[in-house]
Amino acid sequence: MPEFLRMPEVAANTTEAVLAGWSLPIGAEFRAQDTIATVETDKAAVDVAAEHDGVLLATLVTEGTEVAIGAPIALLGRTGEQVADVDAAVTAALATTPTQLGVPSKGDPLEIKSSRSWNAAPTNIGPAVDNSDRAPQRTFASPLARKMARDAGIAVDTITGTGPNSRVTKRDVEAALAGSPSFADQPHTRVRRAIATRLSESAATAPHFYVRGTAQVDALIQLRAELNADRRVSLTDLVVKAVAHAHQRVPEMNVVWTPDATRAFSTVDIGVAVATDDGLVTPVLRSVETKSVTTIAAESADLVDRARRKALRQHELEGGTITVTNLGMYGTEEFAAIINPPQAAILAVGAARPAPVVRDGELTVGTIMTCTLSVDHRPVDGVIAARWLREFLALLEHPVRILA
Repeated sequence: MPEFLRMPEVAANTTEAVLAGWSLPIGAEFRAQDTIATVETDKAAVDVAAEHDGVLLATLVTEGTEVAIGAPIALLGRTGEQVADVDAAVTAALATTPTQLGVPSKGDPLEIKSSRSWNAAPTNIGPAVDNSDRAPQRTFASPLARKMARDAGIAVDTITGTGPNSRVTKRDVEAALAGSPSFADQPHTRVRRAIATRLSESAATAPHFYVRGTAQVDALIQLRAELNADRRVSLTDLVVKAVAHAHQRVPEMNVVWTPDATRAFSTVDIGVAVATDDGLVTPVLRSVETKSVTTIAAESADLVDRARRKALRQHELEGGTITVTNLGMYGTEEFAAIINPPQAAILAVGAARPAPVVRDGELTVGTIMTCTLSVDHRPVDGVIAARWLREFLALLEHPVRILA
């Protein structure tokens, strides 16, 4: 008997996700663990794998649709199974589905696409998003278009739809925004909302304090130039390795705060802030203390590339006790950053720049770099942070120790 494929809970405490794309055409057979679809959370893309062999009989939501966790997104059959009436099969599957399993009970109809021609009215199997702005004479719109219009403050029934049966699409909302000079708002993306929520929570609940120091980094820059003869290594890669060494020398910094205890870690996992078109993400490098600088450079480059292509996996964005964020390439001399919860600290790295320095008792010109450590005062005291910063700056000034 056909069964539903449901939107999985791809990350803890999520209530909805976006159906980013279908990996198989309607009617295609698949094997267990084959990818059927890709869904997106606020920060990552996640593949939805088949639990057993079967065939994709129908898709119940279109790409780009925001779907409640647990809601049906496709109709699956066993290998070789054929269904003459997809509509009847969907109805039968709904009839055997308890509502408490996550099937929405009201809202927009979802568009059903099957392997045969399907021109009938969409079957009402539940909503993909909240639809509190419905009017009695309802204008049909895709869930994504309805959400975009709501976020922009536009009544969806004022938009002319160009989709099937005058359905309002994402393109129609974008056109309405472009042609409405009274609107200057840029609707929040899911990523931007997640960033705002997470950092607001951090600023409100984690008592931040800051320690700042400046290192002379001429030797660090020279080391980077020598390493680049074999493989491209960035200053951030060297900083990440120095952070791992500092954490080993001051293990009291390699902790996070939990409601019941201060949790210490034996490995050093470090987040690296990456700017994308949708906002900031922080993929995590694992066990940095065991890896060479060139390995760190290769892994970091891969994470940055996939972050910008929205191809990170959820587990790659979780964990770690500290994040490194570098704005030096933009000429920023120094700044302070907000801690990425539940981590205990974040290191803000400024530009390496020429400045007067004292060397062997004489004033000369050298290259300096200012770093600011933001620390959660709950698990870490000021003396510990100061010790850590002293060790870190010493590593930057004597970078051969970074390679040890």
